[in-house]
Amino acid sequence: MTWTSHFPLSGMTWQVRANCQHFHKPLGRKSFLCFRWGRYADNLVRSYKYSPLTFLPLTLYEQFQRAANFFFLLIVVMQCVPLIATLPWYITMLPLLTVLIMRGAKDLLTDLGRRRSDAKINRRPCDILTTQGFTAAQWKDVCVGDILRIHKDQVIPADLLLLCSTEPHSLLFACPCVEIHTYINIYIKSLSFLGVVWCEEPNGRLYLFRGELHWRGQSHLLDIEHMLLRGTVLRNTDTVYGLVIYTGMCTSSTQTRRSLLLAVGCGLFEHWVGSKIEVLAAIRGSYSPAYRGFLNFWGYIILLSPAIFELIHVVHCLQIGWDIKMYWEENEKPAQARTTSLNEELGQVGHLLSDKTGTLTQNRLIFRQCCIAGHIYGQSASPHLWNRFSCGGLQFSDQRLVDRLLQRNCPETLEFFTALALCHTVMSEWKDGLPRYQAASPDEEALVCAARELGWVFLSRTRDSLTVSELGFTLHYHLLAVLDFSSKRRRMSVLVRTPDGGLKLYCKGADVIILERLRKGSPHQESTEQALEAFAQSCLRTLCVAVRCVSEAQWMEWSHALSQAAMATTHRETMLEEVYEQMEKELTMLGVTAIEDRLQEGVPETISSLRQAGVKVWVLTGDKTETAVNVGYACKLMDPDTRLLQVQNVFPWLLWDPYLRSNSLALMFSQAELTKTPEMGGRFVALSNQCQSVLCCRVTPAQKAEVVELVKKNSSSVTMAIGDGANDVNMIKTAHIGVGLCGVEGGQAVQNADFALAQFSFLRRLLLVHGRWSYRRICSFLRYFLYKTTCFALVHIWYSLYNGFSAQPMYESWFIALYTVMYTSLPVQCLGIFEQDISAESSLNRPELYRVGQKQELFNPLILCGTLLYSIYTSIILFFIPVGVLQSLDLDYQTLAVTVEMSAVFSATLEIILQTRFWTKYNCAAVLFSLVVFFLSSVILHSPRLFTSFPNDYIFFGNLLGFFASFATFTHVIVP
Repeated sequence: MTWTSHFPLSGMTWQVRANCQHFHKPLGRKSFLCFRWGRYADNLVRSYKYSPLTFLPLTLYEQFQRAANFFFLLIVVMQCVPLIATLPWYITMLPLLTVLIMRGAKDLLTDLGRRRSDAKINRRPCDILTTQGFTAAQWKDVCVGDILRIHKDQVIPADLLLLCSTEPHSLLFACPCVEIHTYINIYIKSLSFLGVVWCEEPNGRLYLFRGELHWRGQSHLLDIEHMLLRGTVLRNTDTVYGLVIYTGMCTSSTQTRRSLLLAVGCGLFEHWVGSKIEVLAAIRGSYSPAYRGFLNFWGYIILLSPAIFELIHVVHCLQIGWDIKMYWEENEKPAQARTTSLNEELGQVGHLLSDKTGTLTQNRLIFRQCCIAGHIYGQSASPHLWNRFSCGGLQFSDQRLVDRLLQRNCPETLEFFTALALCHTVMSEWKDGLPRYQAASPDEEALVCAARELGWVFLSRTRDSLTVSELGFTLHYHLLAVLDFSSKRRRMSVLVRTPDGGLKLYCKGADVIILERLRKGSPHQESTEQALEAFAQSCLRTLCVAVRCVSEAQWMEWSHALSQAAMATTHRETMLEEVYEQMEKELTMLGVTAIEDRLQEGVPETISSLRQAGVKVWVLTGDKTETAVNVGYACKLMDPDTRLLQVQNVFPWLLWDPYLRSNSLALMFSQAELTKTPEMGGRFVALSNQCQSVLCCRVTPAQKAEVVELVKKNSSSVTMAIGDGANDVNMIKTAHIGVGLCGVEGGQAVQNADFALAQFSFLRRLLLVHGRWSYRRICSFLRYFLYKTTCFALVHIWYSLYNGFSAQPMYESWFIALYTVMYTSLPVQCLGIFEQDISAESSLNRPELYRVGQKQELFNPLILCGTLLYSIYTSIILFFIPVGVLQSLDLDYQTLAVTVEMSAVFSATLEIILQTRFWTKYNCAAVLFSLVVFFLSSVILHSPRLFTSFPNDYIFFGNLLGFFASFATFTHVIVP
């Protein structure tokens, strides 16, 4: 067996030889610890970070990347030096070990979950071609150069070059070599396919691919249409055969990760922060022992508070997933928090920017009306018993249209439904004697199904033909070209040769796109535009359908230009768009389709509640203005008495301040105005903030992200973006908080979102209940944690006034270590996890309470100053009352220390009791546990046996005056 290799095109350096493992295996990628070498990766999924050998060193390395952990490691080392130590070294080590163990356990559990997920993926079955034919194997066994057999509904295990399939007449290459499919099929089965592929090195471009196949002396250009990407699912085809091009970490989906950029960013950040830490370390040498002891106390807080904070965030995320009220039974999807760092921001959202289709609506499209040759149909009802292909799912009917179709006396009507049956990329599948369709978008499926119900039945397609049954007569159309849809083009077309030999281009797309491409004097244009406005008033989505008759000379000239553009190795996409533009002109209008996309259940109530909560709701849609306005009224985005600020009036009003004080406005602008808003973005957003709502029409996916960025840049509020499809990904990633809906357009929105929901209506509970609770809990936690730790540390300052600023600490060594870890940690954690000021139902019924978070009323500089003043007052009471009570007695240091310690624990516990409004069994248990642990540890640490071993300690429990001092202390603390 020999492989023929030709000189590849420029930039194509990745070589794949079919059925040639002795070429690929020596170049296989290998690794040891953090070292990797080789070219071709294996197909194992390794999303986990640790192995039994590397867990301990790697987790320690990661933990000590944190400045606080590294600082405390230095403190532990310094405490081992008697001349400069202020505390026993083991006292300083205890908080550090606690944090390292907590975070290490969290990382280990997370990594074990990744391992289980990886193992499940790696064990997925697939068929690999060997010398014994196709044999059963697993994903982890797949290598570059293997030929795989993929069955229907199987997930693609690697990036494959599609060689052939079981579909009749299916072809891989857009080239005149029609016999290549048959030859490849034969050679695959005999293990004699020895093609060589030259292509680009692995990269993260999901929608672009350049390559070249050399086989049997011929070369064939490849593009993304010839690829099956890892993670996609095979539909509508029983079996396909593919050549493995990229595996494992080299696949396109894996290459999109930003690990390298993140590593570079972390390196720069570490260098910058490290330089600052070195300066601080140098300055630190001049501190006195007493001041170093004070810094140690605060160091415990810096070290322990993030660990407790992370735990509270994790529990908040779990509570979102456990909420049965946000579980959608229809698709068995619970709510999901995909990040643990944005919980409190859910309670501060000021702007909600939402997609419309599939987000506010169900994305289950229903063909309602149409306009053909200036006549509107769909206003009456009639049965479809005359059509044997009817599935009974059409909610449209008009006897006038049926009569015209059956009588064939209206050419425009026949042409209109021919266009619907031909202009699409739908795949057909027969079940129970009826055609079933699978489409790339709900719009296409709705239109093809409507044509089927009315007698124009799309039966099947091959690479170069379309078969349609027109009122019972089966016709075959020769498919010459498909001009694909894109969000930029907003249209698609097919060029076919009709059964009578003529050439026709059928085109469908957005009204503004089609109308500007009509030939001069196109009939019924005025009546069609009136129908478009009427459909928009009814909240229906519209598409225009047009046709063009093409001459043989035009086809030959255009076909040559298309071939040149398709074979281009550079700027291919741009050249194809230019060629498409040449054909999609001089169109004749056929008609308009009107499709209903119903609102999801609970959308009006949700938007109304969010508006009452002070959230500014923006709807970003590609629909025309009239449709967007009527949908806005339907979903209660606007009230009936709302004054709509039209597009042409936006910019003059931006210069007039009195209008900014109006509260009964709704702002509406479109794609054209987006180019002007950066010039006066601040005033534009200021005006929008005074409006009830904002509608943005005719926008592309890229412009949605620009709108979000505009709001972020010119507003101090938290922005949230919500969408359901791939077109919404940029918008979701741009906002402070991204929410993805588990819609019918795939899972890309969810994969790129911070939170995932099944229905838009769940957003109400996510914000008004979980968001509001999280904000209040985090604020309560921060205020209390700041209070108890500040007064704890300041006591040492007051004590230094009596000990001559020596290295003697106020508290005993073990108390310093256990105060934050054991004595006061559990109650504040329960406060941060379970606290509720009102119930969930009351939160939903009183949305105006959400404004507290938007205004940051619970944690701001004023609140912070009040908390600090209260902690200073408490620290003074904690120290000076015990000193005043005990100063006349002949008592030593330990008596005062234990009295102050007991007062500190009692005061902190009583403060958390007063702050807690919602008591659970866990709150009660936490308070009791903290007090019991304090008394037990105090008894043990001051026992006679320990007194014998450590004479510096002694028995304290028996001094009733100390208890009186403690009682007087926390009474004075609580009374104010």
